[in-house]
Amino acid sequence: MFAAFQKYLTEKIELSEEEIAAIAEVAIVKKLRKKQYLLQEGDVWKYNAFVCRGFLKTFSVNDNGMEHILNFSPENYWCGDRESLMHATPSRLNIDAIEDSEVVLIKKEDFDGLCQQIPQLNNLVNNILQKSFLVSQNRILANISLSAEEKYQQFLEKHPAIANRVPQHMIASYIGITPETLTRIRKNAAKK
Repeated sequence: MFAAFQKYLTEKIELSEEEIAAIAEVAIVKKLRKKQYLLQEGDVWKYNAFVCRGFLKTFSVNDNGMEHILNFSPENYWCGDRESLMHATPSRLNIDAIEDSEVVLIKKEDFDGLCQQIPQLNNLVNNILQKSFLVSQNRILANISLSAEEKYQQFLEKHPAIANRVPQHMIASYIGITPETLTRIRKNAAKK
């Protein structure tokens, strides 16, 4: 599965054979079964993770047992808990596989070393972090300013491939509405 990660990297940045070998040397390929955890709340997250195959979700669970999905990570996406990774603190998040999946994990210290050794990898990471920040900013803005119908419509427009791969209750959790509200929205849209 490292080949999928290598393909992603070489489509984004130019790497020498030696740089690819250095990345491969520290990469850990992990297979996950559907519903298997990659990270559980309370554990310290120590990796940068790239999804080569499958689909993961990052979520928290409130005191009432309600799941709140922060991110979906299909193929060619990164996932993890930045707060736990950066501060070596117990995670408040869970990451599990929605489908059978394969990920490449690179330990933080190895990844940091690669970024120092390979400037173009460091630039790629900085670009990804900037885009992630913008996505988070836009999501916060949508959550505080859009109606439930508008949030759902925006989700369908921005993530049509994800909308077809996950159950409706997960979409509801991601956009911050109840499954019942989403059912009502979908019924009303079907009548139009």
